[in-house]
Amino acid sequence: QVQLVESGGDLVQPGGSLRLSCAASDRLFSSNVMGWYRQAPGKQRELVATITRGGVIYYADFVKGRFTISRDNAKNTVFLQMNSLKPEDTAVYYCNAPLFGINYWGQGTQVTVSS
Repeated sequence: QVQLVESGGDLVQPGGSLRLSCAASDRLFSSNVMGWYRQAPGKQRELVATITRGGVIYYADFVKGRFTISRDNAKNTVFLQMNSLKPEDTAVYYCNAPLFGINYWGQGTQVTVSS
């Protein structure tokens, strides 16, 4: 079974924080890299951050210093800690795991930043 399940999205005020979680099935968590993407209304899906099994991390420029990606290997879970949220961070956030040439996606979790 291959499955990614995101959670943690919510409505938050500008400057606030949220922590997103992505629970992965065993098979997908064995992927060499897992990542978070987001898609705002009317825009293309964009990469937010990735983390490899060895802990190498990449961040898109627009989240550097504000977001932190991490993984708990014991729980097959990847996290995205989001601080100093801005209205432009409003989007559906998706977890991603490529495996054997196939990109697997979760169902997404909505993050809305608004006063």
